[in-house]
Amino acid sequence: METPMNARDLAGATPAIDERTTVQLEIVGMTCAACVRRVETALKKVEGVQDASVNLPLERATVTIDPGVVAPDALARAVEKAGYSVADTTDSTPAPAASPRGDRAARRDAIDDQERRSLVRGLVVSASATIPLLVLGMAHGAIPGSDGPIGRAVQLVLASIVVLGPGRRFFSLAWRAAMHRTSDMSTLVAIGTGAAYAYSTVAVLMPQLFPHAEHGVLPHVYFEAAGAIITFVLLGKVLESRARKRLADAVRGLVALQPERARRVIDDREEDVPVERLVRGDLVLVRPGERIATDGEVVRGSSAVDESMLTGESMPVDKSVGARVYGGTLSQSGALTFRVTRVGADTALARIVEAVEQAQGSKAPIARLADVISSWFVPVVLVIAALTFVAWALIDPTQDGIAIAIERFVAVLVIACPCALGLATPAAVAVGTGRGAELGVLVKGGAALEAASRVDTVLLDKTGTLTAGEPALTDVVAIARSEHELLSLVASVENESEHPIARAITEGARARGAEIVRAEGFVSVAGAGIEGEVGAARVRVGTSAWLARIGVDTTPLEAHAEELAARGRTPSFVAIDGALAGLVAVADRASDEAKAAVAALRELGIEVAMVTGDRTRTAHAVAAELGIDRVFAETRPEDKASVVAREKANGRVVAMVGDGVNDAPALAGADVGIAIGSGTDIAIAAADVALLQGGIARLPTALRLARSTLRTIRRNLFWAFVYNVVGIPIAAGLLHPFTGWLLSPVLASAAMSLSSVSVLLSSLRLKRFVA
Repeated sequence: METPMNARDLAGATPAIDERTTVQLEIVGMTCAACVRRVETALKKVEGVQDASVNLPLERATVTIDPGVVAPDALARAVEKAGYSVADTTDSTPAPAASPRGDRAARRDAIDDQERRSLVRGLVVSASATIPLLVLGMAHGAIPGSDGPIGRAVQLVLASIVVLGPGRRFFSLAWRAAMHRTSDMSTLVAIGTGAAYAYSTVAVLMPQLFPHAEHGVLPHVYFEAAGAIITFVLLGKVLESRARKRLADAVRGLVALQPERARRVIDDREEDVPVERLVRGDLVLVRPGERIATDGEVVRGSSAVDESMLTGESMPVDKSVGARVYGGTLSQSGALTFRVTRVGADTALARIVEAVEQAQGSKAPIARLADVISSWFVPVVLVIAALTFVAWALIDPTQDGIAIAIERFVAVLVIACPCALGLATPAAVAVGTGRGAELGVLVKGGAALEAASRVDTVLLDKTGTLTAGEPALTDVVAIARSEHELLSLVASVENESEHPIARAITEGARARGAEIVRAEGFVSVAGAGIEGEVGAARVRVGTSAWLARIGVDTTPLEAHAEELAARGRTPSFVAIDGALAGLVAVADRASDEAKAAVAALRELGIEVAMVTGDRTRTAHAVAAELGIDRVFAETRPEDKASVVAREKANGRVVAMVGDGVNDAPALAGADVGIAIGSGTDIAIAAADVALLQGGIARLPTALRLARSTLRTIRRNLFWAFVYNVVGIPIAAGLLHPFTGWLLSPVLASAAMSLSSVSVLLSSLRLKRFVA
């Protein structure tokens, strides 16, 4: 048994012997995969910790402990010793019983908002100083005075604003990594900007230390490099922060489905109460058009309830006495009273929220290649730079020789500065996502592109993804009367009903030119059918069982009805004046674009399957029409997430495509979640990719674009790395004894810029991507 707790609740806890406890910690200060490893290692070293898993996007650590061994606050101290901190998210008041999330999540959101504001402020300050800094630094004398003492002093001030202001965070993170004997991207940024800034500051304040200064030749400065690196990295951090906010938006949207208040019934008296005050056994009244407050069982009344958020099925479900209803679903056509059976975390909606959070939490952070390279690249560069300085100092220990040694040292660090390496991925991602937006494909960052490029299995929701998402009239079969006459009579009666199937029949009849008149004596029998007088005719439309009870023999059309049902239609029999007159059928039909999209996916070598909450017969009918062999039908939201997890466990790279609330857990749990842009905001928020134009037809385009972008990223990284491998020995002066070549910091800076330009030009080729 596992009991979830907050770390602060450990004190005084007395769980049963051998009971495991799951503790969740909100971690502050993590920036990369290296941080995740450090926090996990620190937590696992605490005595009594059985397992620890850290999720970077959610900034959350889930720790399984033996509460009889782990001391209160031991986990928080371990995290702090590792160089990070635990957010104080202790609830001063209990969370509302009916709320899927409590105050702790709200406080976590507040912390994230504060961090985002801090990053945005830092980016604004950094960019404001860097833009004029770049103009002065790259003018090379074209602007009068830019290379003189005044221009250099202005550059020093501007660079100081950036490096000592917003740039301080990277030096702090690099120092923290150094204290734990490791390195990451912050180390590269700190070393590159620190070396350029320190060298340039000395060159401005004490130019006499450099050779040729006595001849009036001022040493070159690299302030613009320091400012540009910090600004671009901050921009990346801001984009990451916004992506993390979208994860939380998916959960917020789910929680918003639950109404804030309910109409409780006590002794035939109604009272409006907050949902959190509902308890098991309460009676709650729901009127047409209202959302059901919590899970329960109907005790009075009937209604057609839209449960698409749970099942994905477009057809509403008729509810009468004894039927189960679920919080967040929508009562469409009638009033009903239900007895509360579940509240708070036990409700179906709360379980969907938990499934989304767990799926997001289990999604491993993208493997940042720059961080992996930096774990060994940075120490190697430092060693090479230090050896370069020592070697040149030993060759010529004079003041001029030491100055040259410093120059070689800085040249190595400048040419090793990870500008091209750092631009390789974001430049391609920026162009790729921009091109995607032009094509109606919204991709939420590099992680989504990387995952989408490797997809080999696509799981498709049915309703709203492969189909239109709403019922439509498909078939009319008439006996004795003409089809037009039968349809006019049926539509006249259906026009009195608010049921979605009735609306589909009525709209379809109008489209076919049927005449609709007012029906008298309308009666609706929940779950059975409707009847009414149209002129002199008594018209009944409903199930065969209902018509049989009033003496209508539906046998002549039973086989036809079975055939329609096998093709995914929903048939209704029609009786006029007590005799069978025909049948009508509605269905949520596959869209015209779906079949072409499925065929295009197969051409890409991708396996396609359908995962839907709809009935098995209907799902297989639509799948057969589209040429899909594998079908998972009648799946609830948590079941869809389980299907995704099984496919991933089998080594598949899975994309889940959907458009509804019920798809959110599976979208979040897949390697890449893809939402149809016409779907719910919750699905779009939980997804990594949104198809904003063209619906399912844009899915093959999105995956081809992702593959093309990843090829560009790999090409960029290869050439950026080759540039460093070739440039560092030259900057160190390794070829000087043989060729006399010495790469000055000025040329090193130019080479660094050239490598960045080449990466940008390579990335811009994606602008020519054709759908």
